[in-house]
This record gives sequence, C-alpha cells and structure tokens, in this order.
Amino acid sequence: MRVSTKAIVLSTVRYGEADVIVKMLTASSGVKSYMIRGLQKSKRGAFRPAMFQPLTLLQLQAIHRDKGYLERLAEAKVSYHYLSLHSDIIKSSMALFLAEILKMTVQEQEPNSGLFDFLTDALILLDTTISPLNFHLKIVLELQHYLGFYPDFERADLPFFNLEEGVFQDNSSGVTRHGDVINDLSRLAKTSFGQLQKWQTTAFQRRELLDLIMDYMQLHATGFKRPKSIEIYRQVFG
Repeated sequence: MRVSTKAIVLSTVRYGEADVIVKMLTASSGVKSYMIRGLQKSKRGAFRPAMFQPLTLLQLQAIHRDKGYLERLAEAKVSYHYLSLHSDIIKSSMALFLAEILKMTVQEQEPNSGLFDFLTDALILLDTTISPLNFHLKIVLELQHYLGFYPDFERADLPFFNLEEGVFQDNSSGVTRHGDVINDLSRLAKTSFGQLQKWQTTAFQRRELLDLIMDYMQLHATGFKRPKSIEIYRQVFG
C-alpha cells in the first residue's frame, strides 16, 4: 500500500557497503524501518545521507506491506529545515542524546498522533529556542506521558520521591530520592516549554536531574539502558 506520511528519523544503521536501514516514527503507521539502497554512494539519487540524520523531520511517500519486513521509500523530502539543531554544539549534543532515548523507548506499532505531534513540536521548539539548557530534560520527562509512566505530582510537597512507584511520599521506604533534586523535578514538570528559558539552573542541578530521570527510566522502560551519549553530554555541559 502506498502511503503519504510525515516522519521523524530515529536512527540510521549502515548495511553493507552502501545501503542503510532507517528507523522512523511515522504519523500514519507508528515505527517503521526502511531499506535504502546505495545511499552511502549516492551523488545524484533521490535520497541524500543528510536527509536521514537522527531527528530529521520528513515528508514521505512510502510502500508499506505491513508484514514486519523492511518497507520501501518511494520519495522523501525534509518537511522542516532545522536552523541550529545540528550546528549548535549544545543543541546537537541534546539531539544525539534524545535520538538515543527515542530509539530505545518509542516502539509504537500503531499510529499515535499525540506522541508524533508532541515530538515534532518539541524538536522545533528546541531548534528555535535561544537558551536550550533545560529542554532535553523537559522533553524526556514529558515523553513519559506517552510511554505510560509519567510521575504523579499530586503530592509533590512530600519530602521523598519513590522511583519504583512514581509518587511522592513522607518516608524513605523503597527506592527513593529526596532533597533539592526532587524539588527541581517538580518545578520541571510545572514549567512550560515557553518558560524554560527563564529557569536559570546550574550544571550541578542539570546533572542531578538527568541522573534522577535516567534512574527512573531504567526502572520503568523495558530494555532501557543509560545512553552512551550521556558522556558526550557531560563533556559539553560539565
């Protein structure tokens, strides 16, 4: 079946000398993987390697057999040209981190317009913002809405956060965190993307928040491992 759909590139893996397999989240059909022949040697073909960088937003014409095999691309064009996501060192480090997170956690086999629209809007906001330092943390936290384990902030006034249950509580039973980092987690949840630039966090705060969110993801996302790109992140952010 031929489909026309928007898509977000999740990962690109080389296959042989010139071919690649590109995994994408599509608006029409969830996660799909496509074999693109000769991409690594292409100079005049319809597709260019730069089109399939992680997190690129595309408009596709594709042939979907929906039988669990690799699908085929007929046409592809960039639907939104990033201004700085892949050129700004801070944003490109975040993009590498986010792409790794999405590759591990987004496994939708059915269309999910809420998830697709959220990711599209969040990536464009990250691309266009002047001060992006907290954006990757906000994106990963809000992603948990769509993964089904967003924390319960109803009792965020309590002093302990239980990572196993995703709730705040008044004692340290279970796997818990306490102190400034859980206050920052609550503030992150309450702060909109539009207000993130006004929240002046330190490198220490961001490291603590990142570690907390990664520990939480490991407990709740099947097969999740701490991204290798965290080390690159730490080199950039200290």
